[in-house]
Amino acid sequence: MPLKIAIFGQAPFGRDVTTRLAQAGHEIVGVHVPPDGGGRPDPLAAEAEAKGWPLFRYKGYRRKGAAIQERVDEYLALGADLNVLPFTTVILPPEIVDAPKFRSVCFHPSILPAFRGGAALTWQIIEGATESGISIFQPDEGVDTGPLYLQRAGVPIEATDTMASLYFDKLYPMGVEGMVETVAAIGEGTATLTPQREEGASFQGLMNDEAARIDLSQPLEAVDCRIRGCDPAPGAWLLRDGAPIRLFGSAIESRSDSGKAAGTVLGVDEAGLVLAVSGGSIRIQKLRGSDGKVAAKNSGLVAGDQLS
Repeated sequence: MPLKIAIFGQAPFGRDVTTRLAQAGHEIVGVHVPPDGGGRPDPLAAEAEAKGWPLFRYKGYRRKGAAIQERVDEYLALGADLNVLPFTTVILPPEIVDAPKFRSVCFHPSILPAFRGGAALTWQIIEGATESGISIFQPDEGVDTGPLYLQRAGVPIEATDTMASLYFDKLYPMGVEGMVETVAAIGEGTATLTPQREEGASFQGLMNDEAARIDLSQPLEAVDCRIRGCDPAPGAWLLRDGAPIRLFGSAIESRSDSGKAAGTVLGVDEAGLVLAVSGGSIRIQKLRGSDGKVAAKNSGLVAGDQLS
C-alpha cells in the first residue's frame, strides 16, 4: 500500500532513500532538511526542489525542551502516514515522531544495541570493531534504543577501512535497500518490531576535536584506528610547531619498534610520510594544516622532525 511519507534527513543518503520511496509509489508529502551551513547545497533539499516536494528548512523543532508548536502544527497538516528518518541530525519532539499512523522509521549504521549515538561509524573503527551492519528501528524516547524493524550484520571492518569507506562502500547501499524494504513491509502490513536487547549495548558521544586528538602513548593499532576512524572528518591530529596538523590515509608500515620517540618522522617519499609510534610505524598519505590538505610528500616535513 502506498504511504504518505514525511522525510526528515539530509545528504546523498537522504536523497537516495527519498527518491527510491517516490519511485516505489509512495507520496512524499514533506521533506525536512536543516538549513545549508554555507557550503554546497544539500542534495536532498536540491532533489526536493527539483521534484516539487514541499520543503522545510529548520535548525530544530524544540525550544528549551518544548516543541515549537507552529512547526508541529505545520507538520501535522501534511497528513503523513509515516515519518522516514534516513539521515537525521535534529532532535524531533514526540509530537512529531509519534504522530503518524505508523509513527517513524530510522536508519542507524551499526548493529544495535552496540554503538548507539551520532558518530557510530567513527567509533566502530576507533574501538577496533571487526564487524558492522545496519539497523532500522522505530525511534522512542531514548537515543537509538527503539525496537528493530530490520537488521543486517556480517559486514567486515577491514584494517584499511576509514569511516568514509565503511559508510559509502559498504553500509550506504545496504542502508538504502533496507529502508526501502522496511517501508514496503510497513505499507503491506507485514513489518514486525523486535525490542532491542541491552546485552552488548554501548553509547558513544559525538566526535569532536578533543576526541580526535592522537595520544602518542597509545600502541600502534590504537593510533592507526583513531586516524582511520576520523578520516575524512574531523581528521585526527597532532601538533606541528604548536599548531594542529591532521593526518589522513593511515596504514601500518611496520610492527617493529623503530627506536625513535613516538611522533618522530622517520622518512618522506612519494608514497607518503612514515611516522614512529609505540610498537612500530604508520604511513600517512595526506596532511592538513592551516594551509589546507596536501600530499604528505609536499608537507615540508623531513626525517627527524617531531610531531607531538
